[in-house]
Amino acid sequence: MPSVSIIGAGRLGQALALALRASGYSIKALVARRSARAEKAVATLLPTDPPIQALGANHLAELLPADLVLITTPDDAIEETAHRLAAMETMKARGRIVLHTSGALSSAALAPLAEVGFHTGSLHPLVSVSDPLSGARGLRGAFYCVEGDKVATTMARRVVNDFGGKSFSIAPESKALYHAAALTAAGHLTALIDLAIEMLVSCGLSRPAAQEVLMPLVESAVNNLRGSPPEKALTGTFARGDIATVRRHLEALSGAEHQEALKIYKVLGLRSLHLARKNGIDARVLKQIKEILK
Repeated sequence: MPSVSIIGAGRLGQALALALRASGYSIKALVARRSARAEKAVATLLPTDPPIQALGANHLAELLPADLVLITTPDDAIEETAHRLAAMETMKARGRIVLHTSGALSSAALAPLAEVGFHTGSLHPLVSVSDPLSGARGLRGAFYCVEGDKVATTMARRVVNDFGGKSFSIAPESKALYHAAALTAAGHLTALIDLAIEMLVSCGLSRPAAQEVLMPLVESAVNNLRGSPPEKALTGTFARGDIATVRRHLEALSGAEHQEALKIYKVLGLRSLHLARKNGIDARVLKQIKEILK
């Protein structure tokens, strides 16, 4: 199995290290911004004999060669990391495949490496990683967006296959839009739930209780989407065309403390009407609700 060095010891980097090791890959090195963080991650999550090389970013030049290098740093650090790797003689001894895990950037971010003969690409998991252990489990069977040159994407798809996942590709120029879609579906959903929790707190519930009572509802909506397109999965007020309830909602959200929720309610309400139209909602009802929202 290929050997792998990982630059970036955040939640995703650690989760990938765990998942790769469980799939039989040899983890050669883990690099963090500070050496203490890398050493802690290796000691607690990846103990081996001999130990995995743990480096701080200021010691990147000491990185051991590997068949594959994964850059899992924040997006803003990827190009700088590529420049530093391209200047390292030790990197030219083996493999010459580098993948980054950014969803918003294409393999063009690794241009400094491509210019000196490395095979470059991107491997972005469509999964939310909140901690390394659950993240490593979530990486198995996930979907991955793969992009780059032929050799790099072949390696990326091999990793995906070994994880039991599925890969797809999009044009490099569409990466930012692709990532915005992923953020809307996951990160913005989390923010939306936080807003709903805040609204229930105003009704008298504690935050933990509000989150607890909302979770089954959210899960039922996700389950509806597993087997149906959004217009068929849509339920509730807008799916029914319930004009009186929309008015009550808007009145309840009219106070100064709910202005953010009111704006979001109106924007998403218009989107829900778009879905309801596909389901054949009465055109007169649709027009009335749209006028109320605007």
